[in-house]
Amino acid sequence: MTAANRFPGKLNLRTGKVDMSHGSGGRASAQLIEQLFVKHLDNPLLAQGNDGTVFPSPGEQLVMSTDSHVISPLFFPGGNIGSLAVHGTVNDLAMSGARPLYLSAGFILEEGFPLADLNTIVASMAQAATAAGVQIITGDTKVVEKGKGDGVFINTAGVGVVDSRRQISGERAQAGDVVIVSGSMGDHGVAIMSSRENLEFETTIESDSAALNGLIADMLATEADIHCLRDPTRGGLATTLNELAQQSGVGIKLKEQAIPIKPAVHAACELLGLDPLYVANEGKLICICPAKQAQQLLAVMRQHPLGSDAAIIGEVIEDPHHFVQMETAFGGNRIVDWLAGEQLPRIC
Repeated sequence: MTAANRFPGKLNLRTGKVDMSHGSGGRASAQLIEQLFVKHLDNPLLAQGNDGTVFPSPGEQLVMSTDSHVISPLFFPGGNIGSLAVHGTVNDLAMSGARPLYLSAGFILEEGFPLADLNTIVASMAQAATAAGVQIITGDTKVVEKGKGDGVFINTAGVGVVDSRRQISGERAQAGDVVIVSGSMGDHGVAIMSSRENLEFETTIESDSAALNGLIADMLATEADIHCLRDPTRGGLATTLNELAQQSGVGIKLKEQAIPIKPAVHAACELLGLDPLYVANEGKLICICPAKQAQQLLAVMRQHPLGSDAAIIGEVIEDPHHFVQMETAFGGNRIVDWLAGEQLPRIC
């Protein structure tokens, strides 16, 4: 039986609002699922319609990750919470060297949220999933009373497969390795803050939100011995490198002038009193690999649209204190410490 036969009334996707009945599990809930979520996300696995979805595995090691998204504002230059939710979980899987396959999507909606905005968000999720080569195969929707949410929160969980011969982990960095980033730092966090505060700059700063699994697949195809992959999201480059230094029991030394930061992002950070090294990214990665393989990886990364500005920014050193330090543009040195607190809340 088609959705049209079961639910002859149509959702008003232009001016309609989410109400409490959409989370009740009854006819209105089913109508929302059929006419909005299934409309965008339909595929044979999702169509099983059960509380859990049975899916095939290629027989390799499975990797699973989950992430919740509470970003404010929901719409920002370069994306929205829907595309971000897909990119975030796809990237978390890819950082293990995995090939992402399937996602789940859980929505917490606030009563009164415009259905037109929800339709745009789910359509963006569908587009992002298709572009990343993954399927959203199960989901859940809940509605909370007006004033007890913030429009929409989304949780995505993901499953991928990884070759058992791959050993990419935050504990594998070794003295003598080099640190590569795939592009400019701070774009996402500055785009969110600029949108949140209605700041205008001469150049529009867009989020870098993107799925990195294609770039990583190209990197893995080189057969280079990649030791660590990590996406520097909350806490930015500085905090992520401190995490890796602690995990591996090493130190890291950066060169400030080698770190790619767009002039507009630099200017915005100065205006807002932010350090771009601590500002979140949603479409960049950190790669730590043996120095002898760095140029090969760098060349491959620069051939991909999401790695065109890739750069070697530092090296891994022996250090019993596991410090991250940086040679400044003026020739001095400073410690790049952990972020204390949260520089930018609600950025993912």
